[in-house]
Amino acid sequence: MENRSDSATPKPRSDPSGKPNRPDEVAPPTDQNGSQGDKKRKVPAEENASEKSQPTPDRPVSKRKRMEERHQKLRKRGRTPPSAYSRRDADERASAADRNSSTYRSTSPLPPPRSPTPEDQPRQRKRPGGGARMGLVDRETLRRRQEERERAQVEEAMRASQGRGVADVVRQHYNAVPQRGREWRKTESKIKGLRSFNNWVKSTLIQKFSPDEEFLARFNGTKDWAEDGGVPPVEEKRLLVIDLGCGKGGDLGKWQLAPQPVDLYVGLDPAEVSIVQARERYNGMKSGRGNRGRRNPIFHAEFQPKDCFGEWLGDLDIVQQVGIDPNVGPGGSAMSSRWGGGGFDVVASMFTIHYAFESEEKARQMLRNVAGCLKKGGRFLGVCPNSDVISARVAEINAKKKERQAQAKKEKTDEAPEDGEVEEDDGKVEWGNQIYRVRFPVETPEDGIFRPPFGWKYSYFMEEAVEEVPEYVVPWEAFRALTEDYNLELQYRKPFLDIWRDEKDDPELGPLSERMGVRDRATGELLMTEEEKEAASFYHAFCFYKV
Repeated sequence: MENRSDSATPKPRSDPSGKPNRPDEVAPPTDQNGSQGDKKRKVPAEENASEKSQPTPDRPVSKRKRMEERHQKLRKRGRTPPSAYSRRDADERASAADRNSSTYRSTSPLPPPRSPTPEDQPRQRKRPGGGARMGLVDRETLRRRQEERERAQVEEAMRASQGRGVADVVRQHYNAVPQRGREWRKTESKIKGLRSFNNWVKSTLIQKFSPDEEFLARFNGTKDWAEDGGVPPVEEKRLLVIDLGCGKGGDLGKWQLAPQPVDLYVGLDPAEVSIVQARERYNGMKSGRGNRGRRNPIFHAEFQPKDCFGEWLGDLDIVQQVGIDPNVGPGGSAMSSRWGGGGFDVVASMFTIHYAFESEEKARQMLRNVAGCLKKGGRFLGVCPNSDVISARVAEINAKKKERQAQAKKEKTDEAPEDGEVEEDDGKVEWGNQIYRVRFPVETPEDGIFRPPFGWKYSYFMEEAVEEVPEYVVPWEAFRALTEDYNLELQYRKPFLDIWRDEKDDPELGPLSERMGVRDRATGELLMTEEEKEAASFYHAFCFYKV
């Protein structure tokens, strides 16, 4: 048989160069990509020499084979063989360098052109009639333009003030007013006569209208009792009073002298500093300082900072304890209108309700607080600017302004004012004297009737007291009609000077005016200057009953 060992024995494989691999030679390890590993087996020098000494085959090596061998040699030396796109890459790099050197290179700015000398400039020709055009504008046109500019400035200022809000402006002003003692007010004040007179008017209002009907009937002896019996022995009822806008507590002494004793006094004011000063004044009265002539023991008082016209008073604990009716006014229930009501006997608002007429919402919120706090038969006392005086002044000033305009139009000449000169307009709606001033920043109704009745703002100045604080007109008839929606019925309304004329000879109020320094004890004359009387005529007092 033929021996098959030669055919079964595997033949050695040859490498790509055509040399056969030796059986004892181990192939180098390869990585995942098929390349040889970093560590290779070192071949002895004898084996390399024997391999080099082997004769090369007689057949020629192909071109592809030579290229592969060349690539392998370059890899061993660490050089990257050229790719098929090497020539294209070189061309692109060369073209990019050319673009950077030519197209995208920033050019240096050119020097600015020199301005020509005045001699070289062409002379501008005067427009025909250009110099005489200013003379064609009459004074009325210039005055109207000036009014428009002033109106624009005023509107801009109003928009800026509205951003802060009138309540913030008023609160900031009264927080900044310094606290002055009684001696200064009686000796050094420039308006000491007006101060004393205003305090006497408020005392008159408290003396006449703070007591309830039961107390007045017993005090005056007008109530009919049984023939055989006298006045029933009942415990004396004391008043519960809430003061909207109590300020620095200047009326605490007046309430201490009220005919019907006060049991509780609640003082509210938006100015936090004023509330602190009012509390300090009350503590001084409670400790006995300045308590001379007080025939009644001091009442209990509480003070809280509160915006009485923009917020509901029902969230205050002391008001909730006394009682407040949230169902008053339009939309309230019939049962609340008949049987409901708050727990206070008197609501006072001295020199404050004009701030509520910034809008109808604020005015109604003020009346809702007043009517909600009052019980049946309760009294709403207050003083405020007299809209009748304001309307008469506005109508008078507007009429004079209209006459001046007609006269100026009749006597108009072709002469125009010089450049930059504007004719002064003295027709602004403004009046007053050295101690007080009223000024409307916007156009007012020609007839003095304010329609609609809300939002008619003016600035008010009072020497030593008020520094150009914004206030609002309270058209009285509109206000009275509004109070009817909250079951408030008008009982009393008089200007300040009329109150003096009617009450100066009262057996109680007459001597009180002398003690307060309002009237001279010897002559009986009112101790006020004519300017102070004019300032006092700006106000009136009122009283409403809760029905």
